[in-house]
Amino acid sequence: MRRAELEHVIRAAAEVAGDEELVIVGSQAILGQFPDAPESMLVSREADIYPKNHPERADEIDGSLGDGSYFDLTFGYYAHSVSPETAKAPAGWEGRLVPVQSENTGNAIGWCLEVHDLILSKCAAGRKRDWDFAEDALRHGLVDPREPQRRAADLPLAVDETERIQQTLAAII
Repeated sequence: MRRAELEHVIRAAAEVAGDEELVIVGSQAILGQFPDAPESMLVSREADIYPKNHPERADEIDGSLGDGSYFDLTFGYYAHSVSPETAKAPAGWEGRLVPVQSENTGNAIGWCLEVHDLILSKCAAGRKRDWDFAEDALRHGLVDPREPQRRAADLPLAVDETERIQQTLAAII
């Protein structure tokens, strides 16, 4: 997915959900801070998204813009509705969201996870592809290597999980 495609998803999701603010928590949130992120970080066809002010309307997004929808078949990318609880991000993440707003979003705002919060959210998910994403962000210099280590203690996880994440990050760095 490219930045213009994310903006298109934001505009379409805002229309479907009747909410001018959406939150993007998955890997494509990288496009908030880095519109020209490295190719290796843009392989996903989906934007994990929910309406900020009306999260209960997320299913409407999935029905209209989700995987296999007419939108997906037409454009080759889609919106995957999630809930505010989906991303396990460090405390304070809401205050660090990065706005994406343009004519292409229809002036709706897509609030993207800040890159360090995004990396930690991916690490908390713990799948191989999530660790690969975090490693790519570090390798391409998109994150301060010390910041995820500092914020990891603020993840809403058990202490042993947080320590595992910190150890794995240290090994990658």
